[in-house]
Amino acid sequence: VQLQAFGGGLVAAGGSLRLSCAASGLTFPNYAMGWHRQAPGKERELVAAVLSGGATYYVDSVKGRFTGSRDNAKSTVYLQMNSLKPEDTAVYYCAAKRYGGSWSDTDNYWGQGTQVTVSS
Repeated sequence: VQLQAFGGGLVAAGGSLRLSCAASGLTFPNYAMGWHRQAPGKERELVAAVLSGGATYYVDSVKGRFTGSRDNAKSTVYLQMNSLKPEDTAVYYCAAKRYGGSWSDTDNYWGQGTQVTVSS
């Protein structure tokens, strides 16, 4: 199983970025897909999750600014990030979780992370 995340970079506050995560080696519709982030000195947090049917979850700090989506035919999940703030600066990871499990389960799959830096 491989998850490859793309799309990070440096952007000014108020700007936008779109992250993509391509999955291979798993039956994509059977997994909830999540975007997590970890800032220096902070714990990793779940930012957004997208279920196979399109239902989404967002942490309060990104609601109204971030939009998660997925294309099951392409085994790809996306995170559109608008109105970015300096506090969004972090390494962003995509993850795949079996339904019924927890994001902390050791048998989840994780991508390599992509750096997002928002300048003030």
